Order: sequence, then C-alpha cells, then structure tokens
Amino acid sequence: MLKGKRVSVIIPAYNEEKCLPGVLERIPDFVDEVIVVDDGSSDRTYEAARAFAEKDFRIKAIKLEGNCGKGCAMREGVKSSTGDVVVFMDADGQHKPEDIIKLLGPIVNGEADVVIGARKVEEAGKRPLHRRLSNIITTRLIRLKLKTYVYDTQSGFRAFRREFLPEIESDRYEVETEMLFKTAKMGARIREIPVSMIYDPNRAGRFGARDVLRFVKAYLKF
Repeated sequence: MLKGKRVSVIIPAYNEEKCLPGVLERIPDFVDEVIVVDDGSSDRTYEAARAFAEKDFRIKAIKLEGNCGKGCAMREGVKSSTGDVVVFMDADGQHKPEDIIKLLGPIVNGEADVVIGARKVEEAGKRPLHRRLSNIITTRLIRLKLKTYVYDTQSGFRAFRREFLPEIESDRYEVETEMLFKTAKMGARIREIPVSMIYDPNRAGRFGARDVLRFVKAYLKF
C-alpha cells in the first residue's frame, strides 16, 4: 500500500520462463498484489509464477487455455485485481520494477489519473530501424486523434487510477492504443514519466502486416 492506496501489478506473460523470475523478485514491498497471467505459454512460465506464489502471498498465477493475446491476458488480470491503482508491466524484463514508484507518484499525490512510462533505451542495443519507424508513425497518428501530446503512446508500462481503468476489448497488441483513446475520452489526466527500457534486439518481435491492420482497426474504432 502506498499513501493509503492499494496497489495491484498485472503482468501478462507468454513464454517468459527465463525472464519472469527476475521481474518478480524485484517487485517493491509496497505492492499489495501481483497477478501474473500466463497467456498459454509453451514453456514453464506458469510453473515459474506458481513457484514464486508459494513464497510470496502477494503473487497470484493465472493460466489461460491457449494463446489468446496480450489484451486478453490483461483483461483477465483486471478481473482478479483489487487495487485502487493498477499497474501493467511486461514480463520480459524490459521494464525495471523499481520504476513502479515513479508511475505511482503522480496518482497517489492526486496529480494524474493515468501515468505512462515513457521509455528511454539504455542497454542491450538500440531498436532496429523498422521498430523505430513503426513507433514514430503510430505515435503521430495517435497524437492527432487525441489532440494532445503523448511521447510514448505504445508503452506497456502504465498505471491507472481504478476509476479511469477502461474496459479492455482488444485481445492483442492494439490494446495499448485502445486504452489510451478510452482514457482520453473519459477525461483522464494523462501524464508521462521517463523510465528506463532494457532493450534486447535478440528478443524483439517483428512489426508485420497483421500488426498494422490491428492498429488501424483500433485507430478507426476508438
């Protein structure tokens, strides 16, 4: 609990058996609950989460039947959460759990309703050109629609005051866009805080045609 606010951390995870333990062992003490949602992994991600749950009563592991997508995993995590403030972070170690406090500050101090961790690459190499271009294009389109400036519109490291946590409809990676549009429409005070991003080029996914179509669908819908 932080300044009287109960804090939930939701971690969607897919095939993160190796990285997940390093994330869970660094979750700050003020976090009240950690919900790991295994999105149908083919490795031992769920077992890794369960092992930590046996040692730390704050941790809860949920396993989905089949690979339903990041948005689906986040939605299931929200259903099980009880926090006044809900934080989303990835399981791959690109975010530092120690930075959770940075996202919570503006919310518990009454200065913001939604806080986005604006990523700054600092280790393990730079993002390839196609990833940087895709982020630039999607970010500029989203800014035009929001009519407000958000530097890192695709960051998955975010904190929400419970009252401004939108219903998640998207199943896959367009969920970041959906949530941003919905919170803006709700009149949420959105703030960004710089955070470190540990980028590993060997683990980076590809931004393909399906990702573009999903983004366009979310952009037009919301």
